[in-house]
Amino acid sequence: MPQKIKTNLDGHEIELTNLDKVFFPDGTTKSDLIRYYLKIATVMLPHLEGRPLSFQRFPDGVDAEGFFQKQAPRSYPDWIKRISQGQKEIVDYASADSAADLVYFAQQAVIVFHTALARGDKADYPDLMIFDLDPQTDSFEPVRQTAFGLKELLDGLDLKSYLKVTGGRGLHVTVPLDRGDNFENVHGFALRLARFYQTRHPDDTTTEMSKAKRGSRVFIDVNRNHFSQTAVAPYSVRARKTPSIAAPITWEELESPDLKPDGYTIENIFKLLERRPDPWKNIYKNGQSIKGAAEKLKKLES
Repeated sequence: MPQKIKTNLDGHEIELTNLDKVFFPDGTTKSDLIRYYLKIATVMLPHLEGRPLSFQRFPDGVDAEGFFQKQAPRSYPDWIKRISQGQKEIVDYASADSAADLVYFAQQAVIVFHTALARGDKADYPDLMIFDLDPQTDSFEPVRQTAFGLKELLDGLDLKSYLKVTGGRGLHVTVPLDRGDNFENVHGFALRLARFYQTRHPDDTTTEMSKAKRGSRVFIDVNRNHFSQTAVAPYSVRARKTPSIAAPITWEELESPDLKPDGYTIENIFKLLERRPDPWKNIYKNGQSIKGAAEKLKKLES
């Protein structure tokens, strides 16, 4: 493939360069990355639209040093929308609502997309609450069991939950919210729930921040539920030896003992989507209040 071409997407001309540059040790190139984000755009964009984005960029591939980017550079074209927000300082984040945006970012060596848990129009009121299940061993089985246990607890609180394999080693158990509570309240509730679950499964789970004190227990991390924090976007590529995907999955799919948290890639994810639609397709239409759940949790705690 030529090293430099110009393409027109959504009415925007984009120059693509260094297309044969190898980005992953398995031989995946920059061209492969761009093609993936173009192909996945219709599925991925609803999870990005209206959200501040942060990026992990690797101009020389994932084996070389990359960097984390929040501030949108002035060099970005005018058609890349910005969302300005912050508490101590204002950051102009990029956002994405078209295939052209994704292709442009991939051309800039963006491999990993991270999103805020709130949309820019109501920045302190998240529409997602995340329980990040982080294994401390190489076994995925404890993570699976913890996810099912959390689902049972959440179901008992009348909160519907969704799943995403991170493309790395863990899982995100995610609850859609109605944007009725701010980050402080959401984080407080998530921490209470995680600690409540942990007290009933002390040998298997922990909420301990110190890695040295976690042992082999699954870490239930709720610290993404803060204003300044982010989570890897659904269908984002991960910066690993192979281009694995952070993929939404169904609870039924989690029942398979063959499921791997990094098992979906830029190649096989489309076969999965052919078999069934995106499990998160309607997640943002199902926002829930934590107020009733907080009262029910209070009764369980007493």
